[in-house]
Order: sequence, then C-alpha cells, then structure tokens
Amino acid sequence: MLLLLLSCVSALCLGLDAGDPNPDPNPDLNPDPNPADDTPSCRGVECQPCAGDGQTPLLHLAENPDLGYPAPLGVQLTCDLRPGENEVPSEDALVLHLQLSGGQEKLVETLRSQQAVIHELQQRLVEQQGALLAQQHQILDQMDVVKAQYGLLSDALKQTSVHDLQSQARALLQKSYAVHKLDVDATVMELPGHARRPGPPASCPAACGSEEYCDFQRDPPSCQKCTTCPPGFFLVSQCSANTDRMCQDRDECLELPSLCGEHVKCLNTPGGFRCLGAVAGLCGHEYFYHQELQECQACSDCDGVPAAQPCTATSDAVCAPPSEERLSRAWGAAVAVPTAGDRAAPRIFSPGLQLDLQGGADGDLLSNRDGRLVFRRHGLVWIDHNLAVRHGCRNFLRVGLRLNRSEEEGRELSAVRLEQPERKHFQAASVSAAAEVEPDHALTAFLRSPNQHCDQRRDVQALQLSGRPFSLLWLSHDTGAVAMTAQASPSTPHHTHYRPAFRAPSVSDPYVVTLTHDGRGVSFAEGGAVRFVLQQAVYAMGHACVPEGFSAVAYVNRNGSNAEVARAFKPGVNYRDTSVTLSGTARVAAGDFLNFEIRSPAQCTARYFADAPGISALSLVWVPAAMSAELTAAVSPAGLPPGAVRDKALFFRQVGPDAAQVRMGGPGHAHGRRDFVFAEDGTASVALNLKLIHSCSVVKLTLLTQGGAPVAQQAAGHMTEGSEWAGMSLRASFAVHNGTAVHVALDCARGRVNRIAQDGGSNVSILWVAL
Repeated sequence: MLLLLLSCVSALCLGLDAGDPNPDPNPDLNPDPNPADDTPSCRGVECQPCAGDGQTPLLHLAENPDLGYPAPLGVQLTCDLRPGENEVPSEDALVLHLQLSGGQEKLVETLRSQQAVIHELQQRLVEQQGALLAQQHQILDQMDVVKAQYGLLSDALKQTSVHDLQSQARALLQKSYAVHKLDVDATVMELPGHARRPGPPASCPAACGSEEYCDFQRDPPSCQKCTTCPPGFFLVSQCSANTDRMCQDRDECLELPSLCGEHVKCLNTPGGFRCLGAVAGLCGHEYFYHQELQECQACSDCDGVPAAQPCTATSDAVCAPPSEERLSRAWGAAVAVPTAGDRAAPRIFSPGLQLDLQGGADGDLLSNRDGRLVFRRHGLVWIDHNLAVRHGCRNFLRVGLRLNRSEEEGRELSAVRLEQPERKHFQAASVSAAAEVEPDHALTAFLRSPNQHCDQRRDVQALQLSGRPFSLLWLSHDTGAVAMTAQASPSTPHHTHYRPAFRAPSVSDPYVVTLTHDGRGVSFAEGGAVRFVLQQAVYAMGHACVPEGFSAVAYVNRNGSNAEVARAFKPGVNYRDTSVTLSGTARVAAGDFLNFEIRSPAQCTARYFADAPGISALSLVWVPAAMSAELTAAVSPAGLPPGAVRDKALFFRQVGPDAAQVRMGGPGHAHGRRDFVFAEDGTASVALNLKLIHSCSVVKLTLLTQGGAPVAQQAAGHMTEGSEWAGMSLRASFAVHNGTAVHVALDCARGRVNRIAQDGGSNVSILWVAL
C-alpha cells in the first residue's frame, strides 16, 4: 500500500502553503461557505490545495496522537489522485511502512547471527581438517616403521627358518595393525555434541586356531571360524590371522561359452548356471539339475570324507562324517608336482623331491601336514598312486612311497622306475603298497634320480590327471585283515621266464599269511580275498626285448595246479632300466598259494634287480571272506571298434565267480556290459590292466561313476618306438553305496586305437570290503 501511495505522489511540498497563512486546523468543522463550488472534498489526515494549483488536493501530515507524533511533521505530499479514484488511507500506509521497517531490522539481526554460526562452523571444519592431516602423517609414519621392520626381517632371512620367519612376520603385522588401530581410535575427532569413547582392544584375547581369524569388527574382537567356499565358488584369498577367506562365484557361462549349446541362452546363477529351457540330465560333470530352482548346481565336495550318497544327474552328494565304528574307509587326494621352469623347485636326486598330496584331513583317521599324511589311528592301509610324467633325465626316474615312523626312522614301501625315453613322451606309472600304520606314522610320495644329472626345473613335467590320482583304503584291525610286504631276492641274468623269490617279510599276522618254504610264493591258512601288487626292477639288454616286451602273471595254486588270476604287460627297452608291475585281486581258500612269473622274449637278456629297498617288492592285504567280496572281468571282444576313440566306454565279460556285493550290470540294467554295480555299502579297490596298440599322442583311462564324475585317471603318451604293444594300469580306492555303478572310459587324442588284446593283459579286478 505504501508503494501505491508513493506512486501517486507528483511532488513534495516542504513547509506551509504560502497562499494560506492561516490554515484552518479542522476544516471538517467549517463547512465550505460556497456549496456550489465543484471542488471535491479532501479525504485523509489533512488536505490542502498544493501551491500553484487550486484544484489538486494537498495531503498534509499533521499532528496525529495515534501515530506517536506530537508535532506536525512538516511534510507535504502533492498527489495526482483524483478525488474518489484509487484513494488509499494514508494512516494504514504509514503503519505498514513502519511494520516493514521493523521486520527488516529483525531480518538483518537474524542474518548476522547466522553468519556468526557459519563462521564458527568454518572454524571447526578447519580444525577437523588439521586433525585429519595429522592422522595421515601418523599413518605414513606407521608405514615407514613397517617398511623398516620388513627390512630387518629380510636381513634375518639367512639366519631364520621359513617357519620361524612366517611366525615372526605374522606377529609383526598383527602388532603393527594393533598399534595403528589404537592411534586411529585416539586421534579421530568426534562430532559436536557426542562424547568420545575409547576404542575396543585391537587384538583377540587368545591366539586363533588354524581355521580361524581374529574379527576386529566385533566388540570385543574374537576368533571366528573361516568361511568355507560353497560349491560353485572359487577361492579368491586364503584365510589369514586377521581376515576371513574370500570366495567368488564361478561364471560357468563365461568359462564355457558352449555350455548350453549354440541356440540356448546360458544364465549364470550363484553356485551354478541355468540353460533356458534345460531339462534334467544336461548339466554335465560335477553338476546336478535342481528340480526346485530349475537350474544346474555344482555338486558338493565332501573334502575327502566318504559321501553317504554320490552326486547324480538330479541330486546332490550327501556328505556324512566318518563313524568310529567303521571297519573300512577310503581317502583320496590330488598330487601336485612343481611345474617345469619353477626356479624354486629343487633338484630331484637323493634324497628326492616330495610330492604335494592335496587332500583335506579325514576326521580322526589322518591329517595332511605340508603335503604328507600323518595317521591318527591304528590299522592297515592299501595305497594307490597314478602318475603320468615326461622327463629328460640321463638315467631312470624313480617314483615311490615312503612310510616314516619318526623323523629319523623310515622305510621305502615300494617304487617303480620310469626309463630314460628315447624321445620325450609321457609315461604312465602306477605305484601301490600295503602297510600297517600306527598314530604319528607319516606317509609321503616322492620322485628321485640315481644321479645328479636330473633337474626338476627343466627335465620333469607331470600331466594333470582328473579325479584323485592318490587314494588309500584303510582297514580296521577288527576286520581281521592281514598286511604283508616282502623284498625280492637278488637274481642272476635270465633269458626267458623268471619266478621271483622273496625274503625279509613284514606281516601283521604270520599265522594267516606267510611265505612258502622256498620264498617263491605266499601261503594262506584261511579263506578270503587278497589284493596284491608285484613291482620288479629290470635292466633289459638286446634288441629282441623291444618288440615283444615283458609280461607279469599271477597264479593261485590250488591242489598242485596253477590258475591265472591277473596279467599285466610292459613294453620292452634296450639297454635301459625299467620296471614291471602287476596288481590284481584274487579269491583264495585255506591252503592256497599265490606265486608270480615274469616272462621275457627269447634272445633277450634281462637283469632283475632287488638291491634297493622297495624297488622290487611284493605287497598284499588279505581280508576274511565274511568281510569281503571279489570280482574279476576281462575286456569283451565286442568292446571298442578300431579307429578314432573319444571317451568311449569299455565293455567287459565276467571271468570269475559271482559275488553278492558287486556284479556286472544285469539284463535289466541300462548298461549291462559296461557298469559294475555295488549292492551294499562299503569300500572298493579297483585294479585295471590294459594292453593295446595305438598311435595316439596321449591315451587316457578314466574310472567314472554312473553320473559321469571321474574317480581316477591314468594317461600315457606315444608307444615306445619299435614296440608292438603298449601297456597301462589304473588303480583306485573309493567309497561305494547300494546302487553305486562305475565304468571305464578310453580316450585317444590325435590318433587312433588299432587293437586291444583279448587273450591276456586286459583285465579288471575289484575288491569290496564292508564298512
């Protein structure tokens, strides 16, 4: 209203009107004597004609007690408003003007107070920035201290063992972390209005275990169990003293672009994948089809614990912890050989290179310490180790198993020789042994060279095998089983057949199992099933040794007549060291004898060595008939057609008596001639020998479950030049359940399989032991 009033003002008149020396103080009380005058009446506080204009009213601010002005203001406003048009009461306009002036003063005071608050906040921010800069300098100082301490640790490396060095480093890092955390808690500035609280202690009250870490996020810090990577996830970082294990989901669709086919979209899911439109049975190895989620999920890994139910195409594996009352158990592990070119890998001449057995602990049965197995219970063990190695050492390479009773005392159980190849190709080696173990006995696998002309960093390369190349069968003494090992006796050169003799037997029960009077066989006082292995070192001389090779045959002598139970073939060499090995299973009765024979071609001079412990030895485990079953089969003539072979299943025909616990697939079975089916829960040990002719660069034998998961695998390279036949062997022990079915598959890479021997050398034997 004030702005409207001011806009209508045409001029300001200072002082009193000169044309009216005696103005009437109250014109309303003196009516105009000339009523005919057309001049409109004036409205407002005081209205007088403006100077020089007799028609335009003059608005004069006189004394007004209501406004608090005791005297006239002496201000005249000349307005150009017409009487009766857009008139605004001057009293209201003045009151509004005064109110606006008071509001402006209050607003200015409020702004000034807010500016003071802003200034104070700016000062606090500057102080906080200074505190943060000081904290950063302290962190840099801590980093310098840690670097200096690492330098001290590096200087002390030559005087400290690796184990002690790791312990010192772990303690130093934990101490540095604790000091840094205390400093940070002490220097962090609290927000205004909040009280500063002392931080929690930066260390756990006690040292955490091997599978635990100290969680500093808890108040107070405490030891927590390390996270286990679920199926379908891979390890990103290991669990340490202060951090948990980190796992990441595998992207199967990215790793295998053709996983679902060319025209089917693949969708990655946590722990598995989904093929849009997929049905059960199309997930592949180590995966099963989840009916509820309608996607493929990774099978659970029981980490060496026998599975109560194996993983199938439509169901996951069920892992059951081992029971104290079990009479038999199976355990398996992968085997790591340091890769060629690894500068940290040592030379492998005496005392040899220890292989890393990569398998977890199995309850109270055994533990894995730095790649070697330490037993925790009494019992008998049967050990199988499959290895495929290519080497360029000047002499043979030795693969063996060693059992240590203490750090100083130990013995070599068994070993085989890998001959020096005329050209570099992979050689298949299968080593088996039997032993009686006690708590704290340690078992190791090793590679060794007889001279110093073998460097693992450039001369040795191992082929990665599927499944678990290392496995063992543990038997409780409550089964009544007996284990025996015997060293072969030295011999003179032989030209044809050779019957090894044995000495210095080590047997857990000599009443049941013992050597014959001439040492050339093993006699049994009670009936049962026996699992055996013969490993004989040979030095062959003459070109006639190469084409025909060597054959090792096992017989069971019953009532004076020998019956062949197993046979294995070994390609021949000329002026080379090699090993002939045979493993199998047989059913024996009271009074039976088990003896062996090694056949060499005519005009071939062979020297059979037995001077080194374990290099030529016989090992066996006998199990009473009430606790065991045995089955023997040979490769069927209708097995493989000649030609290219890609993961082709072998067909067999049963040659031994029937067993209630294990049998060939019957007429109602989908794969009658292929599968071996178990009818009761237990532990199985399989020995497979194969004799064939091929041109493959790599040929593989794989033992598979019905769902397609590999149990064990063996591989070999090109055939020996000049040899007519090649030989392979595959051995494994594993847990079985009612309905478990296994079969053998043959795979040929870059070549073809020409023939598989039917008359001998191609057979499979299975030993079943009750739980």
